[in-house]
Amino acid sequence: MDPMDVPVPDIEKLFERDGYLKPYEREIRRRYGCFRDIWDRMDSWDGGLQGFTSAYKYYGPQFGADGSVIWREWAPGAHSIHLQGDFNGWNTKSHPFKKLEFGKWELYIPPNADGSCSLHHQSRVQIIVNDNLYRVSPWASYVKPFEGFTYQQFIYRPKNPYKFKHPKVPRPASLRVYECHVGIATPEGRVGTYTEFKDNVLQRIKNLGYNAIQLMAIMEHAYYASFGYQVTSFFAASSRYGTPCELKELIDRAHELGIYVLLDVVHSHASKNTLDGLNEFDGTTACFFHDGPRGTHSLWDSRLFNYSETEVLRFLLSNLRWYQEEYQFDGFRFDGVTSMLYHSRGIGEGFSGHYDEYYGLNVDTEALVYLMLANELVHGIDNRAITIAEDVSGMPATGRPVKEGGTGFDYRLGMAIPDMWIKLLKEEKDEDWKIGHIIHNLTNRRWMEGTVAYAESHDQALVGDKTIAFWLMDKDMYSHMSTLSDPNPVIERGLALHCMIRLITHALGGEAYLNFIGNEFGHPEWLDFPRAGNNSSYHYARRQWPLVDDELLKYKYLNNFDRDMQMLEEKYGWLRSNPGYVSCKHEGDKVVAFERAGLLFVFNFHPSQSFTDYRVGVDVPGKYQAVLCSDSKKYGGFGRVEPDGEFHFTLNSGWGNRRDSVQVYIPCRTAIVYAKCD
Repeated sequence: MDPMDVPVPDIEKLFERDGYLKPYEREIRRRYGCFRDIWDRMDSWDGGLQGFTSAYKYYGPQFGADGSVIWREWAPGAHSIHLQGDFNGWNTKSHPFKKLEFGKWELYIPPNADGSCSLHHQSRVQIIVNDNLYRVSPWASYVKPFEGFTYQQFIYRPKNPYKFKHPKVPRPASLRVYECHVGIATPEGRVGTYTEFKDNVLQRIKNLGYNAIQLMAIMEHAYYASFGYQVTSFFAASSRYGTPCELKELIDRAHELGIYVLLDVVHSHASKNTLDGLNEFDGTTACFFHDGPRGTHSLWDSRLFNYSETEVLRFLLSNLRWYQEEYQFDGFRFDGVTSMLYHSRGIGEGFSGHYDEYYGLNVDTEALVYLMLANELVHGIDNRAITIAEDVSGMPATGRPVKEGGTGFDYRLGMAIPDMWIKLLKEEKDEDWKIGHIIHNLTNRRWMEGTVAYAESHDQALVGDKTIAFWLMDKDMYSHMSTLSDPNPVIERGLALHCMIRLITHALGGEAYLNFIGNEFGHPEWLDFPRAGNNSSYHYARRQWPLVDDELLKYKYLNNFDRDMQMLEEKYGWLRSNPGYVSCKHEGDKVVAFERAGLLFVFNFHPSQSFTDYRVGVDVPGKYQAVLCSDSKKYGGFGRVEPDGEFHFTLNSGWGNRRDSVQVYIPCRTAIVYAKCD
């Protein structure tokens, strides 16, 4: 059986049945039972579910109204813990923690004689474990480098903390995500700030028609070039871009503009750093992580969480609540889900679709149950929340609710789609593209499980690869992107295919769409962060906004097309409609036609052959008119078909398994969207 055909079970009925269950039904029931057991136990513990998932109000420094501080840590392998800092003249012995049961430690710091708190705003502090191990609290909410590259903890208690002025925005019915990185969002070769992003970039995103942003690399990471995926301090928003208050201002401004804000959350692994990370916090190789080989990712050289440990669940689930409540994030994109789901970490796995891959012994039940818990919690805190799984394996029911036996995500990333486009651009001429192969990859998803479609994300642009625009046009972008330059066939092909690839991915590939910052206007080259291998250069760790702002450059054409594509989706809502019905995928003509949300999409990928009176099927008779055409002059095309041009009347004759048909002119390397207008 094809994995696409896996039926979604009614979990309650599975529990009621006493007779024969299929192997995958037994496994779904077992997993749900594990989830239910932990969920019910959390709810029965002191403080209940809310108390368990608000552990940042218990661990770390807790400030009393009388100026006192109670500081607690979980360090089961430690034999002593002390606190030093500005407040005690860096005395290593004056403030020892008292050992409690279950691996917990507690320190009471009385108020000063005048009633003030010893730990004031911007005080620097450090934990000492076992007398000689210097550590940052796992619960630190603000860390920054001090006298070198090692991050240290600072108390963040400003006199006038930022207060949100705008409510969270409604959950988008059609999710159009602008994936972005604050640090690279400036044209200069440096690290951008939260304030600059708020002032200079958010309005661009709004004007383009995106209704959501996905903020990357927010959770603190000591190594900038890790792109935020080697997290060192999970509760600390990265200080390299500014303060926690400035991040809150950014999110509040996004909400004011009606933009939904997703956080790229990394709960799949953690940095191996010890001085400023979680690794060996209590002096052992376990604590938050699995001990031995199971606790280290062989490719990422990072530590893997022990999701069976109660305090690890408390830490990670509280981390999600922290970002929802403290920073007002609307939802999350979970990184590295495939690595979490399988004991093999997905390394060397082809994922053919056989049930044994999804319901066999390779599945890491503890991690899977954690994801179920996380999704149930996030949606319980805020029913507007959206969660997205970065999973390439295609685990069945990833995008179905936990109550149905699913993992609970709202969407999964359609990761095969960008891989397909990059492979085609690298290895084949477009005249050799197999239309059936393209359509299969764009439509190969499970019914009723939301997919985020995208042509390229940050992954495709990272060093070692390059943007789709650069794959298409390469060195010619340096010499022929001026509107005053001579016509160039490479640029003409690149502009045309860039628009077509994005539109067919957007319209056919999923129930949501994602674009990486700058790629909407054909950002050239690749993405690379300053590191030893490039002489610490910021040249590729920036976004060249002047390219799209210059009216004499052709980047504006791609930007305009992307904007009009988003606006058209906003008007007709194909992402929130049923998947498109493909009535034509002609290999010889290189023509694709499909309907979705009442629109007719026609693509001609042929490099040289145009077609007059090309017949395509439609299900609804009437009068049709082009509302978007990639060949329009305003997108750098030839203007062979312009929107709002001639009308096309249906022929009262079925075609392509549709009840009616229409004849259209479809030029080569052109995509046209028609809307019914009578």
